[in-house]
Parts: sequence; C-alpha cells; structure tokens
Amino acid sequence: MTIVRHELRRGRTSFIIWTGVIGFLLAVCVFLYPEMKKEMEEISEMFASMGAFTSAFGMDKLNFGTLIGYYAIECGNVLGLGGAFFSSICALGMLSKEERQRTAEFLITHPVKRTRIVSEKLAALMIQVVAMNVIVFGISVASMAAVGEAIPWREACLLHAAYLFMQIEIASVCFGISAFVGRGGVGIGIGVAALAYFLNIVANITSSAEFLKYVTPFGYCDGAEIVETGSLDGAKLGISAAVSLVCIAAAYLKYRKKDIR
Repeated sequence: MTIVRHELRRGRTSFIIWTGVIGFLLAVCVFLYPEMKKEMEEISEMFASMGAFTSAFGMDKLNFGTLIGYYAIECGNVLGLGGAFFSSICALGMLSKEERQRTAEFLITHPVKRTRIVSEKLAALMIQVVAMNVIVFGISVASMAAVGEAIPWREACLLHAAYLFMQIEIASVCFGISAFVGRGGVGIGIGVAALAYFLNIVANITSSAEFLKYVTPFGYCDGAEIVETGSLDGAKLGISAAVSLVCIAAAYLKYRKKDIR
C-alpha cells in the first residue's frame, strides 16, 4: 500500500481545497434557505415561467419552496459540477503525471508490477472521491440541523449516493484516458466533466434528446427525478457500472504494455 499512501499525500492539498470549497458552498446554500423561504412562493412562480431554463434544471418538477426541492436544485448543481471537476482532474493525472513530472523512471525501476501500480493508484483515487463525498454529506446534514429544518434523510441519501456514483463513473473514464495520454493536463478532465453536464442539460430541454440521459452520468443524478420518484434509475446505473469497468480494464491493458518515456 506504499503507492496508495504516497498518492494520498501527493493529492492532500488538492483534496482539502476541493472538499473545503464544495462543503462551504453547500453550507452557505443551506444557511440561505430560511431567509429565502419567506419569498419562495414568488421565486417558484418566477422560475416556473422561465421556459427552457426551468426544464434544463428540473425546476418544473420540484417545489422550490421545500428544503429538499431547494437543496436538489441549488446544492445539487454545486455538488454535481464541483464533484465532477474534482474527480475528473484527480483521475486524469493518476497515471499520466509520472511522465509529465518525469518520475516514471523512479517508479518503474522498482520491483513493482505495473498491474499493482494501476491497482494502488485506482484505490487512492476512489478513496479520495468517496472521502470527499462522505465529508460533504456530513457538512450538508449538519447545516440542515443547524438551521432547524427537518432533515429529509431518504431523499438526501439518494441524492448524495447518485452524485457519488456519477463521480466514480467520471473518475473511471478519466482514469482510463490517463493511461493513454503522456502529458494530459487539467483541460481534458474539465472537458469530460463539462461535456457530461451539458449533455444532461440538452436532454432536459429537448424531448428528442432524452436518450442522452443514458450517455451522460448526470442522467441518473437528476435531482428532480430522484425526489419525484424516490429512487435511482437501475438501468442507468447498470450502464454506468459497465462503462466504469470497461474504462478501468482499458487502463490496466494499456498501462501494462505502454512505452513510458
């Protein structure tokens, strides 16, 4: 587990910053709710009349005046985008940074099989993604309790579970990409996360593009659908698991035979 510990130390600063920022923004959103609740009726009517914008973010299906409706929209976007960017950037550099930072020679010359290198780097990646989500969930629940609101445990757990699965899928895709690129940077990871997010917006706006919800990982963490149905979409989660496994397998196959410079 030496590589796991090394990667966790290596990414400690990034982990603390991303977790702190996402947790802080979620807490701010929750603390603003009691003040905004007084004017929620007018705000809900205003959002309901905004046409395509309302559909894009699922505000046509949720009651913005309730805590869970407000949380699914406001906090869901913060956690969705923030978590996607963090997991993609972290994953993209896992295998490629050895070449970019010119540390590959030091790592590969040790008596460690490449399969073990990939396994330990993957473990470090998943530990960071899961830990970030656990901490952020704790901050969100504590914030709800602090403002004196009843905590919607079922819906909150489903929402956070969906975002965790989404981040794991994006992390897996970017981890697979990292085995193929030698000097890939932050831009690729941000691009993957942003593309997935905007594909979901297109799917929400246009009924003819609903099939995109089976393409983008944001399709099964749509807060409006989760709150409305009280469950996660098993078919979309199955596709997500399959995509994640294929990308991880590709990383193993490529890295074992890769000519590392």
